[in-house]
Amino acid sequence: MSQALVHYYPLAGRLREVEGRKLVIDCNGDGVLFVEADADVQIAEIEAAAGGGHGLLMPPFPFVDQLIPDVQVSGSVVSGNVLSCPLVGIQVTRLLCGGFVVGHSFNHNVCDPMGVVHFMNAVADLAAGRRPAQPAVQPTWSRELLDARIPPSPAFQHREYDDTVTPPVRGDADDHVLRSFVFSSTDISALKEASSSLQPLATTTTFELLAAFLWRARTAALEIAPEEEVRLVTVVIFRRIATQLGLPSGYYGNTCVYPTVVMTAGALLGCTLGEVVRLVREAKAAVTAEYVRSTADHLVLRGRPCLCRKNHFVLTDVRRVGFDRVDFGWGEPAYGGPARAQPTVSLLVNVKGRNDAEDVVAIPISLPSTAMERFAVID
Repeated sequence: MSQALVHYYPLAGRLREVEGRKLVIDCNGDGVLFVEADADVQIAEIEAAAGGGHGLLMPPFPFVDQLIPDVQVSGSVVSGNVLSCPLVGIQVTRLLCGGFVVGHSFNHNVCDPMGVVHFMNAVADLAAGRRPAQPAVQPTWSRELLDARIPPSPAFQHREYDDTVTPPVRGDADDHVLRSFVFSSTDISALKEASSSLQPLATTTTFELLAAFLWRARTAALEIAPEEEVRLVTVVIFRRIATQLGLPSGYYGNTCVYPTVVMTAGALLGCTLGEVVRLVREAKAAVTAEYVRSTADHLVLRGRPCLCRKNHFVLTDVRRVGFDRVDFGWGEPAYGGPARAQPTVSLLVNVKGRNDAEDVVAIPISLPSTAMERFAVID
């Protein structure tokens, strides 16, 4: 890992806040958090206890907090100031069966999921002896390529940053239940048929379908008042337009923007699935080079605002990012993806089927227990 950090040296620094609440990295070489551990369990035992009874290796995982290092504790547990924390934490836990778990946490201000995979692949290549000198993809920092324009001139409304009072999390935080919901190719085909009145089947993506379906189901399960606004925040990694922004292939910084669909809960639940799919598609399609530049301008003018968190649901797709292909020399992992979900944030992840069965899409969802009971039976 220390060899990989030579090429990814900003990851060994610490965040600092400067004028205008702008975040910068102090490349002070303080390093990353690395933990070695042993667990008296086998991978088969973890698989049996994971996934909420599906028998698949996916969230929720048993004793997950013991498999991922807590970078905040290692940084500044007294002050709670995340600016003093390591940007990266990695823990390798050896299992009785000879397998191991690599749990990691990265500061999202610094890297997006693809940037994380770039770094982990560099570590894996060095660990396996495949590339003793240079990473396969030459890492590039160059954060200035995404700086705001002078003068800043936002061209979009950016409702993802609406200035509203953040409400408390619905339900007792200790009462939240985490479950993964699994969608097979048959399930996805059925959803496509249900939405086909407005969308051509061939062009409807799995993300659009599941985002629309889950947003409606989650809103209904939470019993949000019909007149209240609800938000679907679609996390878009804009590397597909990287060349238009001058980003090299080895750029490992954060390339996420958050186009958001906003409507009242009553209007959402009154829409057909196909109508919501169309809204999700339009939000994603808005992400152009100009949208990215506009976002940077908006953030500067607003002094780095937070995402609007009132009745919001954040969804991203990490199935093709590459977590499940990082190879430390023992082959592809049995599972690669998020270890858990937050109360308002979920991810689409690819999960390997058992006994040569087809892969499935899993989405970990966290809800208050009573809302989860309603969510689980929504058709």
